Amino acid sequence: MYLAVICSILAACGGNSSDEEKNPYVMEGGSPEAQAAANANPSYDPERGEGKFSNVDISPKLDEAMATNGNKVYEVKCTSCHKLTDEKLVGPGWKDVTKRHTAEWIMNFATNPDVMLDKDPQAQAQLEICLVRMPNQNISDDEARAVYEFMRKNDGVN
Repeated sequence: MYLAVICSILAACGGNSSDEEKNPYVMEGGSPEAQAAANANPSYDPERGEGKFSNVDISPKLDEAMATNGNKVYEVKCTSCHKLTDEKLVGPGWKDVTKRHTAEWIMNFATNPDVMLDKDPQAQAQLEICLVRMPNQNISDDEARAVYEFMRKNDGVN
């Protein structure tokens, strides 16, 4: 559920940019598999979720400043539903979440929870367990990336 809250938070703040602005978290093209899936069904790619993030550039080394910012977002928008352990509160615990889901999926869910819960089988499975839809927390793209980096830190990335 924490993931759902974070994703909701990320979704609410990121929708005001114009098409002409370049999003630093969205890479052009994506993998051949992602492109093939997009061509087969342009409205949904189950490998990435539903949203604008198709290929997030993640460094093997943790970005401490970004993780610190992500922790701040977590404390304000996520702690009421998500724990940093594997314990479920309202939503699922965040322990090892970055090992279970891709960065693209997490950031798309954080910034676009309503559509993800309507279309994505993984998000729907979490809803069946938690029984509460993740609210849209108006998370910006930058907040979503920072929260993802905080999740990586929580999962032991240095």
